[in-house]
Amino acid sequence: MTDEKPTVAEGAEYVVFFEGGPSDGRTDKRVSTDGSYDDEITDFVLIDGTETGFVYTATKAHLVNDQLQVHYSLDAKDSDPVEAPEDRRESTN
Repeated sequence: MTDEKPTVAEGAEYVVFFEGGPSDGRTDKRVSTDGSYDDEITDFVLIDGTETGFVYTATKAHLVNDQLQVHYSLDAKDSDPVEAPEDRRESTN
């Protein structure tokens, strides 16, 4: 196995696949600023009206017909904490 990262032209788009957490299954496009891809992405999601940062780490990258595709997995320990639904206070009307 090689540690060589696939490269693309500076300014080229690459496709991001999120795995785990609230963004599981979502895709996004990002622009390469240096001919490579980000090793880590922080994705901000609203949880009960509060912006919460979830950290995703690159796990796999490959070229498909000259399109760079990068898979990112949730890094829960580096993400903002989120209370379990049963521990959240619900307002009563």
